[in-house]
Amino acid sequence: MVKRIALQALVIALAVATAACGSNGNGGSAAGTGGATSGTTAAAGSSDKKITIKYWYAFGDKIEEAKRHLVEQFNASQDRIEVVAEHQGNYDDLHAKVQAAFAAGNAPAVTDLEIASTGVFARSGMLQELTAFADRDKEKVKLDDFIPGLMGNAYVDGKLYGLPFMRSTPIMYKNATMLKEAGLDPEGPKTWDELEQYARVLKEHGKTAMTMPVDIWFYEALVAQSGGTVLSEDGKSAAFQSPEGVAPVEFWQRLAKEGLLKIPVGDEAGATADKDWANQLSAFKFGSTAGVSGSLEIAKGNGFELAASFMPANKSYGVPTGGCQLVMTSKLSDEEKEAAWEFIMFMTSTENTIYQHKHVGYLPTRLTAIESEELQTHFKEFPQYKVAVDQLEYARPRPMENAYPEVTKIMKEAIEKAILDPNANPQDIMNEAAKKANKLLAK
Repeated sequence: MVKRIALQALVIALAVATAACGSNGNGGSAAGTGGATSGTTAAAGSSDKKITIKYWYAFGDKIEEAKRHLVEQFNASQDRIEVVAEHQGNYDDLHAKVQAAFAAGNAPAVTDLEIASTGVFARSGMLQELTAFADRDKEKVKLDDFIPGLMGNAYVDGKLYGLPFMRSTPIMYKNATMLKEAGLDPEGPKTWDELEQYARVLKEHGKTAMTMPVDIWFYEALVAQSGGTVLSEDGKSAAFQSPEGVAPVEFWQRLAKEGLLKIPVGDEAGATADKDWANQLSAFKFGSTAGVSGSLEIAKGNGFELAASFMPANKSYGVPTGGCQLVMTSKLSDEEKEAAWEFIMFMTSTENTIYQHKHVGYLPTRLTAIESEELQTHFKEFPQYKVAVDQLEYARPRPMENAYPEVTKIMKEAIEKAILDPNANPQDIMNEAAKKANKLLAK
């Protein structure tokens, strides 16, 4: 599951102010000034001394395996740059540590960055703009080869700040064995109405259709499926109090009230949903496409067949994108910038996006990867991996307003309140939450 962060404006301001008080001692230029020198690795190759840079990343298990493997491959591919990879927890942990390190003047050169946080990091001056690098090395980086639907969060105010790396959408994971035993077609459910019908049949068989945490990423999907957005087009006001934004809350509340949907709350809600699905207590779960490889292993180990599909549609299909992109921090020397850029290009190449997709399940971010014979063969053997690729047709970027991490907290608390109190009025609750959100968005 993809987690979001709650970035505190005060911490960002402190990080920027501290960094602005002086140089970090390496003569680096400020973010937004370009920074690309002539020659792809001119600075990196200007000295016999090997350049060492830090790369900080999020998450463990198969995701960590893939990232460490790629770093090892990069280090072995040349003798000028040494990348030191360091695990920093989940996205929340990673982003908080990057902020602190930036304030202290020892930030990593390259880091994973969850896409919804790109705006606040870029506007705070913590990121190096990559436009000049991409323009200079356009024949190598090939920006137009990245899937267009994944590039929306790579730009902030028209400037490039990241390259898609391990990107995702939420999909529906299904216990096909359980569905067949209940007389249900594993190809479904394809709509909200069908999900409710499946849930009633499963309840008769003593099973729960789905255990689902109140995850704003999933909520964004259901709002999109209803034809709405969580924020206004200009990002300056809430839109989740609209009929399209309230519809998912009403749907969840009603199904939870009837015992057709289990919605745990608290810090362990996501883990509970995963355990219920793995232990065959629930037939469905929503989850990141990053979980395909792991879910296939769980299904095989527990003796059931795994199927995957789009998230069910309401008025239409719709999902947000998620995951991370690779970004370069500002305040680096020219040599460090060149080394960081070379590393970012390597990690996001066609060959390496194929590798990480097959190893983990994250989206293949490049068109050449999807069209490759290797992945076409892979999709035929394991169609579960192709679901998220096909679903990209209905994908949209996530909001990147500075206040959005805090707004997501407000939305989550409101939704949980509506679900915990079956007599609560979702419209009233979301209206009240919108008032709180508007105060943050107006700043």
